[in-house]
Formats: sequence, C-alpha cells, structure tokens
Amino acid sequence: MTEIVLRPGTVPLDHWRAVLDGAVPSLDPAGRDRIAASAAVVAGIVAKGDPVYGINTGFGKLASVRIPAGDVETLQRNLILSHCCGVGEPLAPEIVRLVMALKLNSLGRGASGVRPQTIALIEAMLAKNIVPVVPEKGSVGASGDLAPLAHMTAAMIGVGDVFFEGAHMPAEAALQKAGLKPIVLAAKEGLALINGTQVSTALALTGLFRAHRAARAALITGALSTDAAMGSSAPFHAEIHELRGHRGQIDTAAALRALLKGSEIRDSHLEGDERVQDPYCIRCQPQVDGACLDLLRMAARTLETEANAVTDNPLVLGDGSVVSGGNFHAEPVAFAADQIAIAVCEVGAIAQRRIALLVDPGLSFGLPAFLAKKPGLNSGLMIAEVTSAALMSENKQMAHPASVDSTPTSANQEDHVSMACHGARRLLQMTQNLAGIIGIEAITAAQGVDFRAPLRTGTELLKAHAAIRAVVPELEVDRYMADDLAAGAELVLSGALNASVSTEILPELA
Repeated sequence: MTEIVLRPGTVPLDHWRAVLDGAVPSLDPAGRDRIAASAAVVAGIVAKGDPVYGINTGFGKLASVRIPAGDVETLQRNLILSHCCGVGEPLAPEIVRLVMALKLNSLGRGASGVRPQTIALIEAMLAKNIVPVVPEKGSVGASGDLAPLAHMTAAMIGVGDVFFEGAHMPAEAALQKAGLKPIVLAAKEGLALINGTQVSTALALTGLFRAHRAARAALITGALSTDAAMGSSAPFHAEIHELRGHRGQIDTAAALRALLKGSEIRDSHLEGDERVQDPYCIRCQPQVDGACLDLLRMAARTLETEANAVTDNPLVLGDGSVVSGGNFHAEPVAFAADQIAIAVCEVGAIAQRRIALLVDPGLSFGLPAFLAKKPGLNSGLMIAEVTSAALMSENKQMAHPASVDSTPTSANQEDHVSMACHGARRLLQMTQNLAGIIGIEAITAAQGVDFRAPLRTGTELLKAHAAIRAVVPELEVDRYMADDLAAGAELVLSGALNASVSTEILPELA
C-alpha cells in the first residue's frame, strides 16, 4: 500500500483522497518536539493542581466539579465509555480510516496536550489496518463529533469492536493479535480525542470527492446527450462565458467544446437547422454545471482548511497557556456539506431533464419514443427515465440545509449546534443517487448516438461511448434493465467513465 506523510497544517486534498483509497498515513517526525511540549504542559497542570477545564474538572455542565489528581485517568476513561452512544450502521472502514488520519493530523500540530505514545497508537492502528467500528449516528456537530469519536477512542483503550483482517472482533483481541497494547489515557487525552470535527469532515470529504467525480462524468454524458439530441454547440463558445466571468462556467464550457470536437453528428446539421435554440438542459450546461463546480471548489477550500485545523478544546497555546474556546463547532463543515448537497442536487436535476428530452419523441429531434427500436412492442428506456426522476426527487428532498437545524443539547450548555455530521453523511446517499442518474444518462445518450449512425460522434465521446458499451450493450429489444442501470452507476462511481476520455479535458477541484 502507498505510504504518505502528513505535515500537520499543510496537508493537501489529494492526501485525504489517497487515505480513502487505502494509503497509510503517518506524521512528519519534525513535529514530535511540539507534541511532547504540549503534553508536558498538561502534566505540569496536573502536578500543580490548579483547576483547568477538561484536565482536572468535569465536562460541559459539570465543569465546576474538581477532580483529584489520582482520579484523572479514571476521568478520561469514564468520558470515553459514557460517550459511546452511537447508533445505526457502522461507518464504512475507509471513512473511519480517514477519521483517524484527520485526528492524527490535528493532534500532530501540538496544541492538544496529547502524549506522543497516544499518537503513535493511532499511527500503528492505521498501519496494521485495525479499524474501529463506529456507528453512523449520534453527533450534532458541536463540542466535537463526540459519540462517533468516542467509539474510535474506545478501541484504543481496548473497548468495543473493530474490523481487523477481514473480521469483526473485540478491540482488545485485535490489538493483542497485532502486537499492540491498549493505552491508558492520561489527563486531557480522552477529551482531545473526542473533541473535534473529524467525523463530519471525513464524511464531507468523501461526499466532495464522490460529487466531483460524478460532476465530471456529467460533462461527458451531457456532451453525449447534446450529440444524441443533435443539439447546438454554439452556446459553448468561449467568449460567451468569458463575458460572464465565472470560472466554473468557463471551465465547463471548455470541457464540453473539447468533448464535442470533431463530431460528424454536429457537422451534419450546421447548415439548414431550423431550431433557433435548444432547451436549457442542453444550452445552459455551462451555466448550471459550472455554478455547481464553483460550489464544489468553494466547499473544497473550506474542507481543506478544516482538515488541517486543531478543533479540540481546551488548547495548549504557543505561550504555554491552556485556553478554552470553540473550535469544535463544525459550522464551516456544515455549510460546506450543504453547498455540496445543493451542487449534487442540481447536477442531477439538469441531467435528468436531458434524459427526459432524449426519450420524448416530441423533443428529441427524430429519435424514436423511449429510444426503443420498435416502440409499442418495446418500452425501451421508458422506466429508466422514471427511475432517474425518482432519484432526482429524493435528492431534492435531502438537499434541505442541515446547518440551519440547530437544537440545544447537554442541559443547554451546547445551545447552538451545527448538525454537520448528518449533513455530511447524507452526501453518501445523495452521491449514490447522482451516480444512478448520470449512469442512466450515459445509457440513454449512448442509445441516442447509436440511432444517429452512420454519423459518428467526436473522438473523445467515441471513447466514452465504447466504455459504456463495454458494460451495457445496445438495447435491441426489451430486457431486464436493473443490471444495466447498476453497471451505468458503477461507471460513474468508479471513475471509469472519466478515465475513458483525455485527462486534461475534465476540470479539477483546485
């Protein structure tokens, strides 16, 4: 497996994508002195006995309760056990590994007071692929992702379950099998491990990467649909988009021009075409998909910053003081997740309208009803289009902003929360739905282009068409369609459709 070094505070988005894909992260050794120094500050506070929140006091509403030095380790263990209140299905192991890597990066900045050996255990668990079982629900995205991070931390002290060597087993047994020992948490360490936005951020990053992959695929299927509908490429003229100035719109139009270049279908009706303008789903692709790309890029900047942030509480500052703040509040992540959700919804909405256009003989410029070779006897892609509408509608319902849905918790101590965690988690389902829509468009557009034979689409789209046809044959007569739709969605989710065209064509997140 690939190994990557995290340099806390400066880790790029590509590193987090690599962790999701299985790379093994470790901390840059250059930060060890800073980590040890912050841990020494916490140890000094315990020895001196002055009350400091989270070190020798209770938590939240119980902050006024003093904890004797002899009970500090028990305090941290009790904190973890009491906060293991997650419910629902386990998060996917690759997402939990990303959570652990994000936590490693945050602690590595040396402002959390966590000992080097505690950080080393996270590194070792990642290296040996010991992945805590973390239930998906329970965080409101403020005071940290407390419940899910507690489940992560519980595995470090030998409590709860993990995934290891292809099995679900008790954490203590897995650690022993891997030659590791559970750790006894020192002062503040439990709090440092469960305070923070790492679960929300990991989910949002996963949603971001999947959304960007699907949005790029939608440019390919959108271009293929444009050719299938014998649509005009004139609205993609560079100067139109430069006159408006939005970067995403400019980049999207450039991608569509490159994809459609050399199309015999387009060339066949450059003269004598009686249509003045195409419907918006064809003509306004740069304006809609480009705006969505801009939203994804904005969210990417927020999440890159958050992934490099220190988000626990209290923090050990550069002058050695320990100060309480509110970096655990995940409002930036919640906003980013909402932006991604809106972009996912709109990329799918305009793609669904292109599918609807292609199956409608009143709009599709000479294509048969539902792209069936013998309409009536065959229903063709009639219900595939209905499925795309169902997925689009579900995403619309899920796109309501989570960030505005605060509710007070913890005896009103945490009286405003971000709801970032479930706001980010919904992106997993939304991007799955989007992949379904784009996969259906791929199938529909490829079928439409087939009807334009002997005219051929352009060089780049021919490669995309071949990738589609490699997994979904041309529809000659009605057949069982569910497998075809699943194959189309997988083309999008895996990135195979994007990989079929020249890499420089599709716009990046940066």
